[in-house]
Amino acid sequence: MAFLDRDGVQLFVEEAGSGEPPLLLVHGWTCDHTYLAPQFAYFRQTHRVVAVDLRGHGQSDKPQHPYTMETFADDLVWICDRLGIRTPVVIGHSMGGVIAVALAVTAPDLPAAVVALDSPLVPSQTLLATVAPVRQGLWGPHYRAVQRQFVSDFLFLPTDDPQRKAQIVEAMSASPQHVMASAFEHVLSFDTAAAVAQCAVPLLVLFAAQPLSDVVRLRELNPRAVIGQTVGAGHFHQLEVPEQVNAMIERFLAVSLPR
Repeated sequence: MAFLDRDGVQLFVEEAGSGEPPLLLVHGWTCDHTYLAPQFAYFRQTHRVVAVDLRGHGQSDKPQHPYTMETFADDLVWICDRLGIRTPVVIGHSMGGVIAVALAVTAPDLPAAVVALDSPLVPSQTLLATVAPVRQGLWGPHYRAVQRQFVSDFLFLPTDDPQRKAQIVEAMSASPQHVMASAFEHVLSFDTAAAVAQCAVPLLVLFAAQPLSDVVRLRELNPRAVIGQTVGAGHFHQLEVPEQVNAMIERFLAVSLPR
């Protein structure tokens, strides 16, 4: 575990393992690096794995400024340079997958491949309709209640582990309002469709039971993308069914990257 100082902003990273290609794990909105703990533990056996707390999240500093996808992606480029990480596979959950695709466009020579775990890469109409009032409510005085209801009602299946659900809902709502509202605003305003179309590296998109993206449109934008779906888990499928997620990532790496 370490803190890296970027112009006065402390960014937390955790690193373990060895082996090529290195893997860079990027969590989602108002989460932290522990939300990819099963992937960290599994892949550290065969790869160098680095998990980050994005600025504004987890143990990293939370300065007052806009939390854009480009800012997050630029931090990842800086972290890779600082740690000597060359051509990593960037694995992002939810907003982390959007950041990973943004990175593949803004720094096309850096990633070897991108894995997006239930990310809103091409938001579905259902998602856009659902988040419209949430987007506004997060800037208001009752932002924690707004977030709790959205996360609880929209991101889980009835069969997901209830204790895990309660912990996630509570932890995510503890995020500072300026981070929560700004990151939500910018993940929705970022042109993910253009980024998906421009992504030239191998791309794996793993949806949960209720995809957050328009799958047909995604295939049209990037016919090279590998698209899969896990069974029996909601949005946090990397925690709920890690055996499915890890196996599909492992197979994707085996068939998509040069040995």
